[in-house]
Amino acid sequence: MRKIIDTQAAPKAIGPYSQGVISGGLIFTSGQLPLSPQTGFLVKKNIENQTRQCLENMRAILLHADADVSDVVKTTIYLTEIMRFSVVNEIYNDFFIKHGANYFPARTCIEVSKLPLNAMIEIEAVAVAP
Repeated sequence: MRKIIDTQAAPKAIGPYSQGVISGGLIFTSGQLPLSPQTGFLVKKNIENQTRQCLENMRAILLHADADVSDVVKTTIYLTEIMRFSVVNEIYNDFFIKHGANYFPARTCIEVSKLPLNAMIEIEAVAVAP
């Protein structure tokens, strides 16, 4: 059985996909771009703000599914410039600690040539459903 996640607290999908799906005891978030849920536009174009927004969007989807950051078991990060990884890593570290995670999920980070809407970063997650 599958359940689709649809919340106003995260940006609406910009294509034919769901914000997230619950299936088999897991929550799968779609890749989250650094879009403001209120405006639908990219946040200020620097890696710090964009990373924080991607993570907050991911968290909003998880919260709608009655989960939180501490339930995340795997993330994938897509960066247009891998040399920005150290900055992303610091923000990512602080975010997981701030939201009560007592471990860090498995993670993959991939450099890509381009992301939708010319974003610098996109983050997706898999979490354990409550």
